[in-house]
Amino acid sequence: MQQRWVFALPAVLLLFAGSGSADKDRTDVPSKKADTTQKGRPPVNIDAFMREHDTNKDGFLSKDEVPRWLLHNFARLDTNKDGKISKEELTKGMAYLHQRRRPSDVVFVLVEMSDCDECCAEELDRIYTMLRKLDTNKDGKIDATELKAGRTQVIKERVDGLIKDLDTDKDGKISKKEARGQIRAHFAELDTNKDGFVDRDELIAAASAKLSAPKKPASSREK
Repeated sequence: MQQRWVFALPAVLLLFAGSGSADKDRTDVPSKKADTTQKGRPPVNIDAFMREHDTNKDGFLSKDEVPRWLLHNFARLDTNKDGKISKEELTKGMAYLHQRRRPSDVVFVLVEMSDCDECCAEELDRIYTMLRKLDTNKDGKIDATELKAGRTQVIKERVDGLIKDLDTDKDGKISKKEARGQIRAHFAELDTNKDGFVDRDELIAAASAKLSAPKKPASSREK
């Protein structure tokens, strides 16, 4: 019972998360005002970077000279669009010089760094099973429509699990007395029809709600 609660809770609480919406592509798009100090990361030595990659020693980096992982950001670094990157452009675009991790990298970590092949294989097979379920048209790819349908199904299954665990009187809904944890803490917000219960539709609606960026105070928008 406890394990199902742990996995179900994050989906139900999406409505109450405090973070803003994700960037369209977080792997290569820093914020508009990029923090070139990259807090929490060691600073890039621009001079050493230039020496290492400027093979023809002309003081610039061409597409042939930059490392492969940096090619997708070449145009962003080449601010004057002359087809090469100067030391000054590297300095201004330092935020692009860190390889950013993607959520999907977890698969590579499992494959490359596992110290228990049987355990790793089990986890990868779990991922593979989920991907096969998402690929409903069996074309070997997962499109946005399939992902949306899969998300809807996962949310419904988790909500059904929550109700099964918490609904002690088996009336198909959760009372304030039956609620536990974050559901109890946010009971008033979840109970949108104010009938004193949280039902399946209300839980699904909360778990399906999109994260939205927090609104800035009027004073900060005017600056």
